[in-house]
Amino acid sequence: MTNTLKWMTLALLLFAAACSTNAGSETNSTTNSASSNEQASNEEEANADTSNEQTDSNETSEGEEEQQKEEEATAAKEPEYRLNEAFWGFEPINEAPAEAVLLTIDDAPDKNAVEMAKTLKELDAPAIFFVNGHFIDTDEEKARLKEIHDMGFEIGNHTMTHADLKSLSEDEQREEIVKLNDMIEEVIGEKPKFFRAPFGSNTDFSKSLAEEEGMLVMNWTYGYDWVKEYQNKAAIADIMVNSPLLQNGANLLMHDRDWTAAALGDIVKGLRDKDYALIDPAQIEPLQK
Repeated sequence: MTNTLKWMTLALLLFAAACSTNAGSETNSTTNSASSNEQASNEEEANADTSNEQTDSNETSEGEEEQQKEEEATAAKEPEYRLNEAFWGFEPINEAPAEAVLLTIDDAPDKNAVEMAKTLKELDAPAIFFVNGHFIDTDEEKARLKEIHDMGFEIGNHTMTHADLKSLSEDEQREEIVKLNDMIEEVIGEKPKFFRAPFGSNTDFSKSLAEEEGMLVMNWTYGYDWVKEYQNKAAIADIMVNSPLLQNGANLLMHDRDWTAAALGDIVKGLRDKDYALIDPAQIEPLQK
């Protein structure tokens, strides 16, 4: 019995020791796990803070970049040319290049205006498209006008029906000018800044009304594409570039016509070959009230 008790006592002691060891191991394991979880949590928080800092930094950088672009765009649109009514062309302001001309397209958007706008866009050549109301009667025609404007081109007012304003009453002239402004604004979201009377036939009332509407009135220096002998690609391209009337600040008149559309690329290249820059309408000094 004595030996049996001894062995039972020894077994109990060994069992107790084993339990104590396992408990310590479990405690250490739990402690290590908690410590590991805490470390992982801290690392996640640190990474999150770093990520937030990077995001904030990126947002700040993008904001500064956007602001810089806006400032550059504003600076780029400062007036560089002023209308000279003596020859309906432009004179430079301050340090703008004197050797520069303005391209204008009348009677838009008829059959060729969108094609002409695409040609000019490819050549990075700015222009004003002067619009008639009878060319934006339908949804399809309005879509053409919007497409031209969305390509970055200035839209001008050329009256509703291309009537000679000198043959109209003041009420009729108002209808020709103001109604078209409203139509254009409905399509592109802004009113025209430039007005050109059909045939260059202005009246005191039409000029006053255009100014009241915030539009700069302009005629042109020269144009040829309505003359029969220039109604082909080669002839109109040649005369537009080699006209004796070509001069610094000239206001070049063209129309939405098949032959002019075909020649437009050659006209732009020819003018540039003669070292003429093309005036951006956004850089023309606005109407001074």
